[in-house]
Amino acid sequence: MSKKVQAIYVWWQKPIIDRELLESLPNLKVIANSGVGIDHLDLKLISSFGVKMANAPNAVSSSTADTGMALLLASAKRLVEGCQIAVSPNTEYFAADWMGDEVTGATLGIIGMGRIGYKIARRAKAFEMKILYHNRNRRTEEEERAVGATYCTKIEDLLQQSDFVMLVVSLTPQTCKLIGKRELEWMKPTATLINISRGPVVDQNALVEALQNGVIKAAALDVTYPEPLPRDHPLLKLKNILITPHLGVKTDKATRMITEEAVANILAALNG
Repeated sequence: MSKKVQAIYVWWQKPIIDRELLESLPNLKVIANSGVGIDHLDLKLISSFGVKMANAPNAVSSSTADTGMALLLASAKRLVEGCQIAVSPNTEYFAADWMGDEVTGATLGIIGMGRIGYKIARRAKAFEMKILYHNRNRRTEEEERAVGATYCTKIEDLLQQSDFVMLVVSLTPQTCKLIGKRELEWMKPTATLINISRGPVVDQNALVEALQNGVIKAAALDVTYPEPLPRDHPLLKLKNILITPHLGVKTDKATRMITEEAVANILAALNG
């Protein structure tokens, strides 16, 4: 079948695209990725075989933005911890001094204001949040005004002012460990870090120390490295962290939309 294959659809990073596979498919014209992130693909290698590469950024944006807001709200309101208390057979009363964080009126710092980041800003506006953002390229004044967002030239300024920091960047050599010990120390001790981008964007060792020592209050992660984490990983032992299994785009509707976008990309490439 190898000579008949003209396209590959990569779902959840499978199949692995390596030199051996590319050499075995002489008529391959396009590789379509499910979702926006392509950090698992060697673009230079793929290009050297004359193969086009496509991702599906449009289909994933709404579902991922929803996941980001869900993590923010769940962490602020301590929903998982609260559920455990409510259903525990050992619970005899609800503590009166058991408190979460206020979301309405809080400051949200969005690092990465692309499609997903902007949709998060639109959602956050409905919660009357003050929105700061840091991005490679500044949005237009009209776009900023529409969501009430303020641009921060320096990431330091955003981190120092935000009650919640949301990471929505692609994984590149420039964004690997974008948030490390120094950046965590810039954050408020009452702040929460939320990562819906890729695990390596955060230095996990530095995050463990920050959460253990009260440098920041909490973290909510939909992504880690590796996935899943080893069962003895120190992040799993902390009470002030919420971790979900890369739920970002995992809805029936989003999955179908991703596949439709990928198929459209394949057909576009095959039709020139």
